[in-house]
Amino acid sequence: MKLFEWEEKGGRMNQVQTVESEGFKPLLRNRNYMLLMGSQLVSNMGEWLYIIALLTLVGLKWQAAPWEITAMTLCMALPVLIGGPIAGWIGDRYDRKKIMVISDVVRVFILLGVLLAGNLIQIYVLLIVKGLMDVLFSPAKSGKIKEIVDPKHIDQAVTISSSIEQMSKIIGPSLGGLLMALFGIQLCFIIDAGAFVVSALLLLGVPGRKIVKQEGLTGESHHGVRAGQGEQKSFLKEIGEGLQLIYGIPLLLGGVVTICAVVLVLQMADSQIVTLFRLIPNVSEDLLGYCISASGLGTLIAAMFVRKLSWSTLAKMGAGATAAGLVFAVCAVVVVTKMPHLLQSVVLFGSFFLAGAGGGFVLVPFQMLLMKRTPEHMTSRVFGTVNSLTSGAAIVGPTIGGALITGIGAVPTYIVAGLGTAAVGGVLLLFKGRIERKDEASAVLERSPYGT
Repeated sequence: MKLFEWEEKGGRMNQVQTVESEGFKPLLRNRNYMLLMGSQLVSNMGEWLYIIALLTLVGLKWQAAPWEITAMTLCMALPVLIGGPIAGWIGDRYDRKKIMVISDVVRVFILLGVLLAGNLIQIYVLLIVKGLMDVLFSPAKSGKIKEIVDPKHIDQAVTISSSIEQMSKIIGPSLGGLLMALFGIQLCFIIDAGAFVVSALLLLGVPGRKIVKQEGLTGESHHGVRAGQGEQKSFLKEIGEGLQLIYGIPLLLGGVVTICAVVLVLQMADSQIVTLFRLIPNVSEDLLGYCISASGLGTLIAAMFVRKLSWSTLAKMGAGATAAGLVFAVCAVVVVTKMPHLLQSVVLFGSFFLAGAGGGFVLVPFQMLLMKRTPEHMTSRVFGTVNSLTSGAAIVGPTIGGALITGIGAVPTYIVAGLGTAAVGGVLLLFKGRIERKDEASAVLERSPYGT
């Protein structure tokens, strides 16, 4: 038994060394994956132009009240909360490529509609409809990655995808600020619509669905989560399997609880970032974009290096949440501290960079874990369920945050949110050993090729 275990560990070690030596080369030669990532790059860039333009329009131009900004955040998150599991079921049942293309095309017309919007009610309606398309796209993309990438290259695939998201977060806001200064807010919405057109065209080059029958993959299901073994399942039962799989894997369950807690506490203040920045005398409209770019740069660097650390997934997540929370609280203090404007901007830029790096340590390891521990035929359902849970937290957080900011002000709310996030990270670090031991004991009962 011991000899077998050492041989198994040695084989895994050799496989890991081989994958590390290959680096990203196999993925760069994977035409289908590169087309998918090209689509993501274009749409992510356009999306950040849209977000900056929308925040500038509503928060700075229309001078929306804190509760109105909260309502805007809720309109973006509500479709994911309600439709996440259903979108995941659709992504596992139908051609993921077609789902993504249709979603892109519909979003083109939605964004063009924003140009005609004259009040917040119209913006809210458009955000809800766009959110429905976003919630269809995301689980389908995650499932498509698992479908076209070799399992041994999943970590690298997630790293590239996360890096693209953060590169867009770095370049998009700065480019958006430049384009708004030169041509006005409307152009950013037009460019975003064009980005979704390009994204759809790139996706046309990706092959259609590789049909996988669930009854042929029963051995790949984790910890009591079984495929249908040939019997017809009900719609609700299939949707519920995503949550059942997460609940059956202690490591995933701990990660999901942490992600939801971090999102809940951070969104109490993060959704009101415009309100905080309005406290800065003579604040430049560009500062928000630069700080968001700094956050993206921090997350990008974290995404590139986090998988090289030998720490466990929960250790990375706990350390990241603690660091991000503490820096977040510092940002609020900096805003109300009297100092030269340039120094204040530099400190805020650095703080957002460090907060982004901490966020990267929370998000990227969790995405890697989720991708590796989920069978391919359930990927969309599991990601849809996670999106729904995090969106629930993203809805509750801004609701509480809006009330707190109205009652005690932006700065105290930011400090509470930052310290609360740090506390979540500390609790995870305290209990990570117990969670990991429980996961190992559970894995002994049912071995799976998707384990870590």
